[in-house]
Amino acid sequence: MRRLLRVIRNLVAALVAAIVLLAGGLTLNAYRHGSRQLQVAAVPPVDVDATGAATRLSEAIRFRTISNFLNPEQDAAALAALQAHIVASFPAFHAAAKREVVGAHSLLYTWEGSDPAAKPIALLAHQDVVPIAPKTEPDWLQPPFDGVVADGFVWGRGSWDDKGNLYAMLEAAEAMARQGFRPKRTVYFAFGHDEEVSGLRGAGAIARLLASRAVKLDFVLDEGLLITDGIMTRLSRPAALIGVAEKGYATLVLTARATPGHSSMPPRQTAIGMMSAALSHLEDHRLPMQIRGTVAEMFDTLAPEMHGVYRVVLSNLWLFKPLLLREFEKTGPTEAMLRTTTALTIFNAGDKDNVLPGIAEASVNFRLVPGDTQQSVTDHVRNTVGNASIAISGFDGNFDPPPVTGTNSAAYRQLNQTIREIFPDVVVAPGLMVAATDSRHYAELADNILRFSPVRATSEDLKRFHGTNERLSIKNYADMIRFYRRLIENAAG
Repeated sequence: MRRLLRVIRNLVAALVAAIVLLAGGLTLNAYRHGSRQLQVAAVPPVDVDATGAATRLSEAIRFRTISNFLNPEQDAAALAALQAHIVASFPAFHAAAKREVVGAHSLLYTWEGSDPAAKPIALLAHQDVVPIAPKTEPDWLQPPFDGVVADGFVWGRGSWDDKGNLYAMLEAAEAMARQGFRPKRTVYFAFGHDEEVSGLRGAGAIARLLASRAVKLDFVLDEGLLITDGIMTRLSRPAALIGVAEKGYATLVLTARATPGHSSMPPRQTAIGMMSAALSHLEDHRLPMQIRGTVAEMFDTLAPEMHGVYRVVLSNLWLFKPLLLREFEKTGPTEAMLRTTTALTIFNAGDKDNVLPGIAEASVNFRLVPGDTQQSVTDHVRNTVGNASIAISGFDGNFDPPPVTGTNSAAYRQLNQTIREIFPDVVVAPGLMVAATDSRHYAELADNILRFSPVRATSEDLKRFHGTNERLSIKNYADMIRFYRRLIENAAG
């Protein structure tokens, strides 16, 4: 018995020693993992006419440039009025740059560089906005298209997405043109008009035009990830995430066919029954969550900036990855970064309660993480559904994930540096853009694609994106103007 107790004591002591050694090793590994933040000095803020800039943005919001895929001319008059406002508001820039209208309503500005051998860059934004959700107009504190300036904010649809970026670029270029600045490399400003409904007629047309001119871009910068404040647990500073990758897009249409007939004599298999089973299987067997590629690099970059146990966990993913995946699965936004998502969006079947329909049709939307493709997702659907009677077809607008931009590229470093110069309080890291942007249309033209909006946002602000009470603080807007000015100086000065 004594021998048994001695053995148990020895085992417990060995286990405790192993735990202590493991904890020490994990902690040591975490603190050997040093910061990856660029050490750059903040630049003194240049003077910005914030009041005038806010007024011009507020006026732009009043043009209801709501795009519609099925009715592309719905906002033609509003776009024409917006573009007239742009011409009137930024005369020095229009004197310095060449202006072209592309694809009926999109704008392409060419600010010619002094060095023809230098690869040009392109700054992207879009003129169109999403509509207001029906019956939610009374929930707005300010009317969504009045462009009210109040309480330190510019209120209204498009203030954030994406007229804020568009006008901030023009404000920066106007001030630089007034001071006689000429870029060394050519800078394109490409403003699509239908980004919210695919960008095929706008950004797609601009990209095709540039391709026909054999233009090759060093990088494009489009709207994208933000400066989030108070959203990442145990990160005491705001996080500025640069979208170096973007999800692909695939809507698959499933069609089940069966013999139509009277509901009093239903067969064992009906079109609705087969389709319901197929959709249930897809929801129950989603594609797996993974920490890889850009998301893994994001965690690796943020880990040294975390506090306490979070730093230890993110610095030792080899051990804690399964635990993290279980936690991330509980939250929609985080889960969306880690897997190709499955969303059941449309279901059509039947038109009379006592008639069995011959066709049931459903649309399933997938947002593809880099590494997945339209073909791999189609194969997943076919294997998961497991019913040869259900046909699967794709939309013409589907696309694979665009190429990933490396964080060791000069373009990423220039953007990283600019962010740190204008927003010295932030932590910068690469990230994955889960929504689609116009930048994907430039994949064949650009060596690097970056997606970043210099907009500060809290968790409450994120609800305003495509939602109610969209607004942009005037202070933030002034910093956005400073950001684009500094980026042009760094990249083309």
